[in-house]
Amino acid sequence: MTAARDAEGQPAAPAPRLPAKLAAHPSVQAVLARRRAGDAVHPPSVIDAAWLRELCLAAGADDAAAVSLDHPDLAGEREHAQSALPGTRTLIAMAFRMNRDNCRSPARSVANQEFHQTDEQANHAARSVTQALQDAGHRALNPSVGFPQEMDRFPSERIWVVAHKTVAVAAGLGVMGLHRNVIHPKFGSFVLLATVLVDAEVSAYGQALDYNPCIDCKLCVAACPVGAISKDGAFDALACTTHNYREFMSGFTDWAQTVADSEDAADYRSRVTDSESASMWQSLSSPPGYKSGYCLAVCPAGEDVLDPYLDDRKTFMDTVLRPLQDKKETLYVLPGSHAQEYARRRFPHKPVKEVTGGWHPPAKRAAPPDRETRTA
Repeated sequence: MTAARDAEGQPAAPAPRLPAKLAAHPSVQAVLARRRAGDAVHPPSVIDAAWLRELCLAAGADDAAAVSLDHPDLAGEREHAQSALPGTRTLIAMAFRMNRDNCRSPARSVANQEFHQTDEQANHAARSVTQALQDAGHRALNPSVGFPQEMDRFPSERIWVVAHKTVAVAAGLGVMGLHRNVIHPKFGSFVLLATVLVDAEVSAYGQALDYNPCIDCKLCVAACPVGAISKDGAFDALACTTHNYREFMSGFTDWAQTVADSEDAADYRSRVTDSESASMWQSLSSPPGYKSGYCLAVCPAGEDVLDPYLDDRKTFMDTVLRPLQDKKETLYVLPGSHAQEYARRRFPHKPVKEVTGGWHPPAKRAAPPDRETRTA
């Protein structure tokens, strides 16, 4: 008697021994019948790299590469990846281009729409790739490109499932710039990133770039309104998040504390301007807005981005950098911080406002005057 074989000519797995009631179920019988007919999905043990890249590009990515979870630069990601998808073997990094002039606009509504639209594109593409891998018989998972994140871990642990930037750099999609954004060799800083986890190896992995696309122009240093980026490579993450993420989790906490700490509407309005209230409302009803992102906006790196900067650096700075520097806008800083001193000295025309950043409760305030005095 010849042993049963599957569609690839391999010996078929013996039928599982099942309880009679389970074995009689129509769904179980259908699955077992497919196995006997050789129609069951048997995923390849190694995913073809060319097929995977074409899958990612067809889904909407502008570049893609895979990296093994065993890559030495991903040591810090292994525990998190395995927790999210037990059996993860490979991480698939994808890059998505943004429209440059939208990101550069002093009108932050334009820039923020570009960020969030590209976020949606990346999430949809990553989901599509994940579904195709699943249909091929693999276990795969796509964490969110940005939010939502694991807020039950905040603030004692990291809230992101996978570090997209770390994965992209290891896969060869770019290098981390002075501004802490990944610079793609072709598209520059104007990319957002997505990652897909899969339980199989890939026939060829991406290789880290052997050069840095950053041209060391230091425009990101000049553009940052709170001095978070230093010429020597130092980065003040707290200054960046306090201002740029003012209407995300920490800034919302600070605003909520202000509401709770206010005695009445008049007291609240003495602490929060009408435009700040309207902006917070907009971020609660729409995707939250970034206050800056100027470091990305002014970056001229990348083969597709460099031409205007090379042709006329003065015009580039006059049309890209200066409008952001000259814009009158409120800068949010922690009291007594370097960011506060920097903002007041470097951008005296931009109002500076002290906030707690939501990182700790506000200091107790002195008892307010009576209502009649405050509302007179």
